Amino acid sequence: MSILRSYIDKNNTIVSNSFVNTGRNPVIELNFGASDLVVPNYGYSRLLFNLDLSLLEQNVATGVISTGCTSAMTHTLKMTNTSSFDNELLNSFMSNERRRATSFDLILFRIPKTSGTTGTSQYWDEGVGYDYNDFNVAKNSGGGGSAPLTYVDSRAFSTRPSNWYQTTTINDWSQPGVYSNTNSGNVNFSGLTIVARQHFELGNEDLNMDMSNEINSILNGTLTGVTGWGVAYLPQIENITGLTESYSVAFFSRHTQTFYQPYLLTNYDDIVKDDRNQFLKSQINKLYLYVYQNGDLVNLDSTPFVRIEDRNGNAVSGMATLSTCLKTKGIYEVTVPNGFTGATPCQYYDVWSGLTINGQGISNVTNQFVLQEYKAGIQIGSVSKDPQIYGFNFYGILQNEQILNSDIRKVGVTIKKAYTAQQMLLDVSAFYRVYVKEGTTEVQVQDWTPLSRTPNEYFFMFDMRDKIPNQYYVDIQVNTSGEKDTYKKQLTFNIVNTK
Repeated sequence: MSILRSYIDKNNTIVSNSFVNTGRNPVIELNFGASDLVVPNYGYSRLLFNLDLSLLEQNVATGVISTGCTSAMTHTLKMTNTSSFDNELLNSFMSNERRRATSFDLILFRIPKTSGTTGTSQYWDEGVGYDYNDFNVAKNSGGGGSAPLTYVDSRAFSTRPSNWYQTTTINDWSQPGVYSNTNSGNVNFSGLTIVARQHFELGNEDLNMDMSNEINSILNGTLTGVTGWGVAYLPQIENITGLTESYSVAFFSRHTQTFYQPYLLTNYDDIVKDDRNQFLKSQINKLYLYVYQNGDLVNLDSTPFVRIEDRNGNAVSGMATLSTCLKTKGIYEVTVPNGFTGATPCQYYDVWSGLTINGQGISNVTNQFVLQEYKAGIQIGSVSKDPQIYGFNFYGILQNEQILNSDIRKVGVTIKKAYTAQQMLLDVSAFYRVYVKEGTTEVQVQDWTPLSRTPNEYFFMFDMRDKIPNQYYVDIQVNTSGEKDTYKKQLTFNIVNTK
């Protein structure tokens, strides 16, 4: 499975019954409970955000992300909890005197239209505010105080939209706060589209919410007019009365200066497992066609068909017209069923037909493979097999290369026995993962993912366009003789901003 990150392009935490705007704050604070006059939180707050899906939509349109061979494309909203790094912070107070919340549920909802599921879409601005409070307001101002305690640069505090009441300077929410949590307004909680819900036992867990159905509906065009989403406590929590303390959970916002920006993680299957070099009898095998134009992978106008022929040109029974699918841009997959009955080893041919590019017909393409007995993939002996030690060479990215964040790289991996120069291995169970480092902590960018395998190479694709500039590390893992051996920091490179 490969990944793509779609980042938030605007966010704002709105505070109940307040005009305050916090759109530029690096931290998202969701509060509930008591309020006071020193640190006013006015009861509770809600997060609003929108996602930039342009790169995801582009990759789907061009076939880089394809659902032709699988429907297993998932989308997960991820936000890092500001207290997830230190268990000593549990049940402690934040710097603003609010206690860290525990045992609560957050909901992810779609921002409703003016009448809930009907009406017009409600477009909103992020705003320019930073602080949750105006620190030029005197302590106990609600009780008659007049002089500020200390003068603070007021540019950090803003009541410009969006906020609890307003979407923009000239437009208001059809219901203050986006919806009513008592089901007594123009837009009610009971009429919201709840996309996901997550329970937080300790309060330091990261936010991980499944948005697969929501995003896939946007991608296939069945859901339109979405202007963003929100995260909030359940109404039962927002409406708790009688609390003497204020409770809060915090996540890094899109304005954080750390690596922990919130994002939508898309997982999709573009892994190529070409069986042409070891096509075994009595099992299902897969073959691939790679289509290039002027050196770049390109899509055909439509998916081709495949005919499996013996050496006399006769179609194998049940394999005269096999359907294919687009695995990823320019790469087509055919699943060859278990239907061979002849002797082995024996040579067969896969004939690809119906090939057109930009309306121009292309002659059939004929490839070959050798059918081998099933036991060719089995090793049995009187002694155990010792684990092997491997070495790796990479091409497509140089060690310590400075790479622009507009690049897309195909990274080839040569796997060979360690301490040998030439003995390359073509049938190895190998995986890779990518991460960055924050101090001594490894922050995962991509979890262990199988390397794609073609008849002549192992490789993975790495798209820099959705990656935050940083130094990246690649580990390789090889499974052999029951062991999983991890080879650390086999490749290191830096992603830098395009000027």
